[in-house]
Amino acid sequence: MIILALETSTEYCSAALWHDGDVDGVEEHVGQSHSERVLAMVDALLARHRLEAGDLDGIAYGAGPGSFTGLRIACGVTQGLAFGAGIPIVGVGTLLAMAACVEAERVVCCTDARMHEIYHAAYERRGEGWTEALEPTVCPPAQAPSLPAGMWFGCGNGFAVYRDALLERYAGRLSEVDATIHPRAHEIVRLAVPRFERGEARDAADAAPFYVRDKVALKTHER
Repeated sequence: MIILALETSTEYCSAALWHDGDVDGVEEHVGQSHSERVLAMVDALLARHRLEAGDLDGIAYGAGPGSFTGLRIACGVTQGLAFGAGIPIVGVGTLLAMAACVEAERVVCCTDARMHEIYHAAYERRGEGWTEALEPTVCPPAQAPSLPAGMWFGCGNGFAVYRDALLERYAGRLSEVDATIHPRAHEIVRLAVPRFERGEARDAADAAPFYVRDKVALKTHER
């Protein structure tokens, strides 16, 4: 099975290729230049493995939450490539992809959602997979959902931007914190492959971002 994955929900842009169990990929810090870089990264990755889009069995993408523009880019590029190649797609949650970066049993993921809020979710490892302990949501850091029992590994730039509020909220509940962890295509594709194998892939027309919230910016009186 050959699966391509894209992730553009943060200031990083990455692409990864699963080829019968081996994963290769590339990542760049691009700021807001995802639309200028993502297709070039895909072309370079496919060329490195002497593949074309028609050789792919599917495409996975970081569905969100994250940057509204970034999510739309990943979704749009995935749709375009999948339509052209006649292959299915799988959307993977970006917070879950962050948890999959961590060698821990319990992971709470917090990323900066702007407007003095965070995107938040918590996951527990179950064998080779994950269960959702707290579903993705958006909230002020001081009002982050209470964690289930046990010690938790905290990850995501929310712990950098809102460090004091989150450390106070989760005092005594965090075993370790790594604020540098962000969603990557490497984890997106590893999480997507079992779903392709279970027949959970969707038609390219069904690709859609997972925003969590609809509000893009604060109004003047709210700032």
